[in-house]
Amino acid sequence: MEIKLKAPAKINLSLDVLGKRPDGYHELATVMQTVDLYDEITLSDNDSGKVTVSCDYEGVPCDDSNICAKAAYKFFDACRLPVSGVHIRIDKTIPTQAGLAGGSSDGAAVIVGLNCLFNTKLTPKEMLDIGERVGADVPFCIEGGTKLCTGIGATMRRLPSLHGVFIVICKPDTVSVSTAEAYRKVDALPPHPCYTDEMVKALCSRDLFMITSTIFNDFEPALQIPEVVAIKKRMLDCKAKGAGMSGSGSAVFAVFASESKAKQCAEALKADYPQTFLCRPVKIGCSIE
Repeated sequence: MEIKLKAPAKINLSLDVLGKRPDGYHELATVMQTVDLYDEITLSDNDSGKVTVSCDYEGVPCDDSNICAKAAYKFFDACRLPVSGVHIRIDKTIPTQAGLAGGSSDGAAVIVGLNCLFNTKLTPKEMLDIGERVGADVPFCIEGGTKLCTGIGATMRRLPSLHGVFIVICKPDTVSVSTAEAYRKVDALPPHPCYTDEMVKALCSRDLFMITSTIFNDFEPALQIPEVVAIKKRMLDCKAKGAGMSGSGSAVFAVFASESKAKQCAEALKADYPQTFLCRPVKIGCSIE
């Protein structure tokens, strides 16, 4: 049996790092949004009794260190099943090391797909619990939509949907960000008011000006990546309503009210940055095709 799933990217409309916890994780307040930029995950069962992974995207490991393999093992463990033969093929479109949760979304898709493949009838909460054991962003990637995420990022609250807008995402080819290094730098920032609180208010008001003027990410001032600054300027020059970096970078996104202006921006950026995408917000996370 074979199952194909779509694993969407996410952007952070706001991201506040509130401090380091005793367990080594960081306390976050962030508003995350899924977009229609997808990896495709194909699951197929076999008689090997092993979890195997294949992916042609440079830099993606195809062994047990891959988050998809980790998600499969956590799934079998949570369901108290022996490890069964399953092959996971990853067809990537979402750039890696970009702050777009491509890996987390792939892992989320594996949990959703295995639940169907093995007919385990897990509840949504049970899948989220497995996801949290795999990675902090995985539960959000299972559900998707527009969510306030707190704690380490796995505690979620649904927010009014972001709709009627167009989103341009641009990942500079020469810049990839180490998440560990990014957190070290953000820990050195002085304290400030929580922008995520304002983003929640803006989304609840459904006021696009308020939403786009409240886009904020603690990692931007902490990392000060020149390419991010340059891409943001070009996006705003193309009449974006607002722009910001996603996650710990280095992908940058811009929100447009006009499809034509968004297309013009994407085309202009793509000449210099091939990993540029024109997207729309989506209300769901990983889904079976």
